[in-house]
Amino acid sequence: MRVIREGSSFSPLINLREHFQLTFSKHQRDLQLRRVLISIADITVTRAEVMEEIIGVCGLEARGLVEGSSSPPDVETPSQEDLTGLVSGEEERGETPGREDSNPDPLDGEMDPNAEKTKDHNAFGKEVLLLMQALHTLATPEEKLAALCKKYADLLEESRSMQKQVKVLQKKQNQVLKEKIHLQSEHSKAVLARSKLESLCRELQRHNKTLKEENAQRFREYEERRKEATLHFQMTLNEIEVQMEQHNSHNSKLRQENMELAEKLQKLIEQYELREEHIDKVFKHKELQQQLLDAKLQRTAELMREVEEKQQREREFLLKNATESRHKCELMKEQEHQLKQQLTLYMDKFEEFQTTLAKSNEVFTTFRQEMEKMTKKIKKLEKETTLWRTKWETNNQTLLQMAEEKTVRDKNYKALQGKLERLEKLCRALQRERNDLNQKLHDLQGPAKDPEEEGTGPPDPQPQGLNPEMEREVEGLELQPEEAGTTTSRQLIGD
Repeated sequence: MRVIREGSSFSPLINLREHFQLTFSKHQRDLQLRRVLISIADITVTRAEVMEEIIGVCGLEARGLVEGSSSPPDVETPSQEDLTGLVSGEEERGETPGREDSNPDPLDGEMDPNAEKTKDHNAFGKEVLLLMQALHTLATPEEKLAALCKKYADLLEESRSMQKQVKVLQKKQNQVLKEKIHLQSEHSKAVLARSKLESLCRELQRHNKTLKEENAQRFREYEERRKEATLHFQMTLNEIEVQMEQHNSHNSKLRQENMELAEKLQKLIEQYELREEHIDKVFKHKELQQQLLDAKLQRTAELMREVEEKQQREREFLLKNATESRHKCELMKEQEHQLKQQLTLYMDKFEEFQTTLAKSNEVFTTFRQEMEKMTKKIKKLEKETTLWRTKWETNNQTLLQMAEEKTVRDKNYKALQGKLERLEKLCRALQRERNDLNQKLHDLQGPAKDPEEEGTGPPDPQPQGLNPEMEREVEGLELQPEEAGTTTSRQLIGD
């Protein structure tokens, strides 16, 4: 998987290269547009200035003709040297616009702007000479002024059209600059995506290392468990051999019992067949796992083939582009070698796994023999369990009876407690009435008397009858002697 991802990482590099080519071509177009605009502006400005100077010269001549004598003076035609001197003087003064405002681009060094300007000025000088010759053909200064005005109007229209074209070209230039900024942002995004892909590749490498370590630890744990299981089986086999030696002496007595137990053994054999079917299912599951492993190995081989094909294509493509691709191809070869080594290791591990399965089958055969021996012990234990179950059921029944008796006794105890509380209340009420009656007697007798007189005094008044409510409570609390005896005995048992 690592090889595939590193192979697919070349596609963003190719995209980046295409982006660089597009941005470079658009930058060259921007430079060409700038140069065209600067040259157009220089031409228009120089034409306008020269036309203004010509008009000024012609105006002075016309004024001289009007103000002067009737005989017009001979108008000297300006020579070609004078016109070129005017143009060169303006250039030396720095009056030509476009040079002052235009900042030189450092990338414009590829073309000579001075050569282009000299060509434009030479062509413009020829046009001026032709115009002056056309003016000399005219007779009157008015016709010359009219011709100059027409020429000036034509030049104004041309300058306006040129200005419109300049504005359109400036708009195009702004659009191209925006596209350039957009492409730069896309370039930065592509660089970020590349860095993210590299970080993901590193994380995948770390994850693969952790998986290898975990698989090694699991394999060690599996070997330790297998060793423990073999030791346990050996111990059990030794114990079983000792028991067999002990039981050989009792075999003569147990032959008769074996006839009776034959029927039970048939049932156990059926159970054992069911277990064998379950074990066969487990083996089938293991075979399916082996088939899955084989399919995975085939898939890895196909992936390796696909990776090799991709690497060959990338080699053919990258050998044409740069020498850096060769280094990457070498790295990919090393990774292929590592993957082949890993495949050999996995094949060795798979063979070891098959050997362990064969050993486990041998252990399983020994385990069957042990199961046959353990079934006899299980029968004895089942008999003991039936005895203990009967005892447990009898104990549960006795416990349930005792619990029912306890609930009945608790109810009787609660009823007696309520009756005792009522009796206590009645006793307290009777004591209060007795105290009240004693106070009344003491008040009636008056002051204290001698003990002899007290003995000869009137008899004590008998207590009055109880209140009807108290009589009802006493009637409710009256108990028969048999019931009272049974309740006290039950209370003692409950305590």
